[in-house]
Amino acid sequence: MYTNPYTEVIGNVIRRQKNMDIFNVLSLLGGLAMFLYGMNVMGDGLAKTAGGQLEKILEKLTSTPIKGVLLGAAVTGVIQSSSATTVMVVGLVNSGIMKLRQAVGIIMGANIGTTVTSWILSLTGIQSDNIFINMLKPSSFSPILAVIGIIFLMFTKSEKKHDIGGILLGFTVLMFGMEMMSGAVEPLKDVPEFTNILTMFSNPFLGMLVGMLITAIIQSSSASVGILQALCATGAVSFGTAIPIIMGQNIGTCVTALISCIGTKKNAKRAAFVHLYFNIIGTVVFMVAFYTVNSFVHFQFLNDSANAAGIAVVHSAFNVAATLLLLPFSGGLEKLATLTVRDKDEVERNTPVELEMLKRLDVRFLEKPAFAVGHCIEVVKYMAQLSKNSVDMALSLVDNYDEAVRDKVEDLEGIIDTYEDEVGSYMVKLSSKELSHDDSQKVSIGLHVIGDLERMSDHAITIADICKKMNAEGSAFSDKAKSELCVYKDAVSKIVEMTVEAYEKEDLQEASHVEPLEEAINELNSTVKKQHIKRLQKGKCTIELGISLENLINNYERVADHCSNVAVAMLQLKSDNFDTHEYLDNMKKDTNIDFQSMYTYYREMYKLK
Repeated sequence: MYTNPYTEVIGNVIRRQKNMDIFNVLSLLGGLAMFLYGMNVMGDGLAKTAGGQLEKILEKLTSTPIKGVLLGAAVTGVIQSSSATTVMVVGLVNSGIMKLRQAVGIIMGANIGTTVTSWILSLTGIQSDNIFINMLKPSSFSPILAVIGIIFLMFTKSEKKHDIGGILLGFTVLMFGMEMMSGAVEPLKDVPEFTNILTMFSNPFLGMLVGMLITAIIQSSSASVGILQALCATGAVSFGTAIPIIMGQNIGTCVTALISCIGTKKNAKRAAFVHLYFNIIGTVVFMVAFYTVNSFVHFQFLNDSANAAGIAVVHSAFNVAATLLLLPFSGGLEKLATLTVRDKDEVERNTPVELEMLKRLDVRFLEKPAFAVGHCIEVVKYMAQLSKNSVDMALSLVDNYDEAVRDKVEDLEGIIDTYEDEVGSYMVKLSSKELSHDDSQKVSIGLHVIGDLERMSDHAITIADICKKMNAEGSAFSDKAKSELCVYKDAVSKIVEMTVEAYEKEDLQEASHVEPLEEAINELNSTVKKQHIKRLQKGKCTIELGISLENLINNYERVADHCSNVAVAMLQLKSDNFDTHEYLDNMKKDTNIDFQSMYTYYREMYKLK
């Protein structure tokens, strides 16, 4: 009767109660869960603490492949995940922020940066009677980090310290998980069947396949290397077994990037394939060269038991060697990816240049919320500029009507509507992520701002249509009315400029000047209406022109109102005051000297003569 060898091994392991029982199995699973959870918490905490700054560096400082390698290694070393770095790169390429050529170096560097975790885990193997050396062992210093972490979380109010506390606790959980896994599998050293299975993995192809599958499932080469390091506690893992598994782990980690490129543009797909080809070519070249030499030299160390430090050495040596080997051929990797994903595979669409900025709202960035927030706010700032341009062009039509300009205002109104929809949806997704206090404020302000920016463009097209109607009718305002409208127009242009500049620069001082000007515009609006009524009573103005003027200045005032809303949103949310009416009442009190002073200044500046 045929007996499955794997089933037989499991049965023998369970039967050896003195060596390993069900509680060891539970400890192994619990340790693995703690390890993966700790790695996730620590990685997320590090990324959150970095606040998207490292990722922004990737955008700007990748002019050469060498710089790309160094930066890719640095970023990955900090966030502890080559998969996360590669996914971000795919998103950056997809959004047009980064060229494919820049991405190649970063991807290579990410593979080096991911080896940091294995070196940290290798510290578990430290054995010494010296107290100072023994303190380098994670099981020795992890409890100290845990105490510091819990103090930061429970007894401090600083968000930064909370994040650091989370990182420290994540690291501690990771290390305890590692210790649990090592302790749970240690009895397996006395099980011959287990040793026999590991011997099977010394077959280069089979070992590589196992490493690839495990990494593809858990989507983390750092985690799969950590599991391999834990198995070294049995003493049954030889270097001959470990090396093929490590090779396979480097290929398996490409799965995350390949999944992330689904539905992206061709260059983003190419970036994911660069990652795949780099790891496959590097692995194949290493395996062929190593085992060819081994067939003649017969490396004796392959039969030696591997330890955590040895695994880290192999992992690092391979990735550094692969990078040094393939870096001169980075252009070849790019061409290979281009041949795989051809230009004809994607139909290019004619997209207005103003909509190109929306590509920054890539869903892949949501995995690193701080980075996504930064890009989202950049898009809102661009939207603010579009709204300003729309209003400025509409105002210019009052004195000098141009059909082409009016059509451009209409086009911008449709584009800005698209921005409101896309940005609003993206920010709602961001709101569900764990954000820092500052990032949460930025998103809240952004959600308030985009509606007002869209409404400003609506009023701009209304102003443009009024001008179009007057031009078609051949009607024109009196010189006096033109003079008054000119002053009014200058005031509206000024408040729009101030508002957009305040938001772009996140300048609260500039934002505080918007409301006094808006009050002065309200007074100016009343004065223009009174002057219009006087001209109407004297017969110097027709009813039709009066209606046009009334509609025109009402839209002027509403533009100013929306500017006020933007500025107030910035000021009140920064001060954590969510009652708008209360905030405005306090701002406009007679005791507010700064407000009254600025109001007087703008009232005199835009006073009708």
